[in-house]
Amino acid sequence: MRSTRIAISAAMLGALALPVLSATTASAAPANVSAAPASSCSSLPPLPYAVHAKAVTIRSKASSKSTALGVLYKSHKFSVSKKSGNWLYITDKSTGVKGWVSGTYVYRDIQMCLD
Repeated sequence: MRSTRIAISAAMLGALALPVLSATTASAAPANVSAAPASSCSSLPPLPYAVHAKAVTIRSKASSKSTALGVLYKSHKFSVSKKSGNWLYITDKSTGVKGWVSGTYVYRDIQMCLD
């Protein structure tokens, strides 16, 4: 029983020591390797708008109580021409309907830049 405990303890210490040893080996990289040029996230163009729900109601005014004109689905192509608060005025190119959609469901994805 005691020898089993010692063997398990030795294996655990070895498993804990392995990442430390490999990290010191990896940090000893050659000095002539140059870093990749860092690009600024602000220099990248914004991502396009996308529908982040199954469907979104297209409304006549920028209000949830206004008349519904149509439905914007994920598969539809659309363009955004203006914003008012959290509402976007869109043209659904698939159906030709123009109107307001909530910015809660239609928005641009966020770009992630890793330095």
